[in-house]
Amino acid sequence: MGSILVGTCSWTDPALVAGGWYPPDARDAEGRLRYYAGRFGLVEVDATYYGLPSTRNSELWAARTPPGFVFDIKAFSLLTGHSTRIGALPRQLRPAGSERAWVRPGALPPATVEEVWQRFAEALEPLRAAGRLGAVLMQFPPSLRPGPEAEEFVARCLGRAGALGWRTAVEFRDPRWYEPERSARTAALAGRHRSALVAVDTARGLPASVPPVAVATTPELSVVRFHGRSPHWGTGGKEDAYRHRYAKEELMEWVPRIRALAERTEQVHVLFNNCCGDAAVGAAETMGCLLA
Repeated sequence: MGSILVGTCSWTDPALVAGGWYPPDARDAEGRLRYYAGRFGLVEVDATYYGLPSTRNSELWAARTPPGFVFDIKAFSLLTGHSTRIGALPRQLRPAGSERAWVRPGALPPATVEEVWQRFAEALEPLRAAGRLGAVLMQFPPSLRPGPEAEEFVARCLGRAGALGWRTAVEFRDPRWYEPERSARTAALAGRHRSALVAVDTARGLPASVPPVAVATTPELSVVRFHGRSPHWGTGGKEDAYRHRYAKEELMEWVPRIRALAERTEQVHVLFNNCCGDAAVGAAETMGCLLA
């Protein structure tokens, strides 16, 4: 059976920092990361979706965590087809004279998008070289509906990431990718690029609800992400869409699925994204006990 690592989708969330989970002596960024890494073996960095990471931060993260600890990195929004804040782009790559606050990848010159890929890769290199880079999460927007053009775009993204030597995980936000008549094709798309198809836990029965499809698509890695079961999933802001405290019974539903994935893959990453207060770290601690 493969190893199972459990963690959360942030260790710097303001609500977590303010919520009292960190001890008083973990007052700065270094202290908080060292404290977190002493309790979990995995974390997802979601800040890299909103802005390009830096080489310096990657060096510090590697230096402040013990051997075996890994970082899953969420791909920068522009790389997976999301609208991106122009202010998140390096100044020299911003469109000249643009008055828009947001830009779509297709509105930028190919050379600009290529430069963003290169800068993202260079920033992750210290983590990869130190053996701390887990997977790069390629999360695609709800607007990406399944079809030939979408599959071609996903294939290009995963192929590019694979050529950089990254392990990848792919997550779709449109639930139609996971519907019974489509899920095998979706899994095959991920498998062709040795990418883990992310299994997702969300609220059930809503238009944006993603079904809990848990299938191993590559022998190296499986990924499960818990977003919470808020009735505002897919419609509210972060505080509403992700506000949920998992009951033990809700987590126990996933224990046999996670163990089944571990029987087919070398490593399973289990991540909690219900990042409101200490809800995520509490759920991760409970899940770790259940799996143990």
